Amino acid sequence: MLILGIETSTGASSVSFWSDHGRVGGMTVARERGHVEILMPAVLRTLELAGLSIDRLTGVAVGLGPGLFTSLRVGVATAKTLAQVLQVPIVGISSLDLLAFNVRFTPKLICACVDARRGEVFAAFYRQAQGGVHRLNDYSTWEPKALAAEVISRDEDVLLVGNGVVEHHDELGEIGEVATGSSQYPRAEALCELAAPLFAREETTPLALLEPLYVRRSDAEINWERRGVIIKRPDRVRISKKAMEGRA
Repeated sequence: MLILGIETSTGASSVSFWSDHGRVGGMTVARERGHVEILMPAVLRTLELAGLSIDRLTGVAVGLGPGLFTSLRVGVATAKTLAQVLQVPIVGISSLDLLAFNVRFTPKLICACVDARRGEVFAAFYRQAQGGVHRLNDYSTWEPKALAAEVISRDEDVLLVGNGVVEHHDELGEIGEVATGSSQYPRAEALCELAAPLFAREETTPLALLEPLYVRRSDAEINWERRGVIIKRPDRVRISKKAMEGRA
């Protein structure tokens, strides 16, 4: 088994290779823009350093977000292309799940939080579970003050993890313990570790059905809607029949 993990939902893109014996090698590049220029070179450079060939891959895992729209699309498109060309299965896992998995040994309630721009964050709550974490609610978009109020209302010890906490420290930094260091970004190493048993059980996703987890609409889609244009791309925003009739 040789799995490639690709995670690009934030400004810190990472790739990792995982075998039956664990992590083989990996690379993380912190860069807000230009993911398309650095992603495949990072994959190939990591293979070179590990003395491996890409044709040995048996599966591709990818972080699905939510996160930054452009970088997320680059990561998912690259993962799907590799899986198709190499004819190997693919698995997608939420990037918020990866954040929570990074701190899975804490007994505290976990709040995984990624910066969503526009003064918002993507977040979900988790608890420690056997072998990992258990998600307690849907992936959602929050204003930082609203998320802080939700955390406080739960009246229990909370561990906040993710770059959303760093970007909105004034609202979120004092309401619980904050994970620091590399834990604040979803990591391809965690992605591979979570994906490995899914590949072993053949719980993979058909290539045509694997899409990014956007949670909210992009700025471009909102701007188009303001001009009266409805975006109906199936990998982006699903418009209900009722909403369509209302536009007629």
